[in-house]
Amino acid sequence: MTRCALFGPRGLGWLLSLLLLCGSGRPARAQQPAPVPEVELVPGPAVVPLTATYSLGVRVRGTALSSHSEFPELEGFRKAGLTKTTATRLVAGRGSVAELTLTQRYAPYAEGTYQIPAFDLTVNGQVLHSPGGRVRVAAAPATAPLTDATVGTGQAIGSLDQLLGKPKPKYFYEPPDHASLSLEANQTKVFVGEGVRVALYLYLQPADQAVLNFYNFAEQLPELVQQLRQPTAWEVPAAEAAIVPDTVRRGGAVYLRFRLAENTYYPLTAQELRFPPLALIMTKFKLLKKPQPGDEEKLAIYKTYTAPAVRVAVRPLPARPGAPAGAVPVGHYALHEGVSGLRFRTGEAFVYTFAVDGAGNASALVLPTPRSTDQLEVYGPDIREEKLPDGTPRKNFRYRLVPHQPGVLPLDSLFHLAFFDPITARYDTLRPELRPEVRGVARPIAAANPAEDPFYGPALARADSRLQPLDVYQDVRRYAGWLVGALLVVAAVGWWRSS
Repeated sequence: MTRCALFGPRGLGWLLSLLLLCGSGRPARAQQPAPVPEVELVPGPAVVPLTATYSLGVRVRGTALSSHSEFPELEGFRKAGLTKTTATRLVAGRGSVAELTLTQRYAPYAEGTYQIPAFDLTVNGQVLHSPGGRVRVAAAPATAPLTDATVGTGQAIGSLDQLLGKPKPKYFYEPPDHASLSLEANQTKVFVGEGVRVALYLYLQPADQAVLNFYNFAEQLPELVQQLRQPTAWEVPAAEAAIVPDTVRRGGAVYLRFRLAENTYYPLTAQELRFPPLALIMTKFKLLKKPQPGDEEKLAIYKTYTAPAVRVAVRPLPARPGAPAGAVPVGHYALHEGVSGLRFRTGEAFVYTFAVDGAGNASALVLPTPRSTDQLEVYGPDIREEKLPDGTPRKNFRYRLVPHQPGVLPLDSLFHLAFFDPITARYDTLRPELRPEVRGVARPIAAANPAEDPFYGPALARADSRLQPLDVYQDVRRYAGWLVGALLVVAAVGWWRSS
């Protein structure tokens, strides 16, 4: 009876009710919370080998990478590629979270310690700040080849990088280059006092720039310049070397010429100028024979370029009648004159300019000082050095002349410059060619008497002739300090009473 009631109309309804009750009573699955988006910077290592890369990265979790700003440029490194890696991580309480890492790789140029400056990156509209730091680029580690003694049969290696290692130097080849270091002098033989220009150049072809770079140049250059010093010569350094090289032809090929150093030497004695051989260390890159995506295509090595020694013979100056040898400047000079007016009258001052330019040491040019006479007063000179548009030095001697006698002024007897011309190997003299004519009446030079001056005469008469102590100004300063202090006290007392 019970079995029949279970499958009867009433029992069937009860069974359906029970199934509905069980289905409605099943607990609902808890909904997982959505992951919270995270963006963070991934700093690079503190030490990297020369053959590896330094990296800066950004890690994004829980969201897609929609936008990002450029990674900074780092001194001593070049950007070697931007990579993206994705991964799915299981996080307790949140299920699986998608993670994307954006990595900027930097290839170092040379060994050393470099400063990573502080920088900001904007990722998905969020600004990330890095305080920067330091990274040391160390020498490439020496890797021992794998042998049966080091790796036994069936022995496991932890990772593929440990098994294969970084690309070995044998997989790289050194491309040829046409670079050379040259020490050049514009003359091989000079006279005492004659200038010789000596320059240190680095020549390379345009294609060599892809495999060559300067190494620690800021420290190498002072040592090279120091080796060019000459104890028996007057040294005049050239203008600062330009960063942009010159384009020249050597042997029919186009070369880039970098001027590393240049000086002009004026020998003071007949001793030979000797410039030693110089050496410059450059960074050169070997190239990978069979590059694959993700491989380092360059391997940095060091290469030394040498410049042969240079000698410059120095000849003594020939004897000069009536003067000792070497007592005159040496150069190829020309004279340019100028006056400040067209009409000249007695008692009126005018300016005369004796300008000398040409190839030579302008600093050694000295004119004999003319003396004033009863017919002419001479003041000066005012000396000024300048460079002409073509680079030729010019030295100007400006005099203020006051004639007191009419007639032609004998400027050629007042001003002259004797020098030795190394081109003609003869002594020569520069003399004025201008003959200014002075008109008016003769005005003898009267002795200056300050007592007769309308201004200084009365002032001298009223002046106190008594001697004053040397510390009189210190006493005045002390008394003035006391007076100021007393005034401040009176002001303070007045303010206190009024308040």
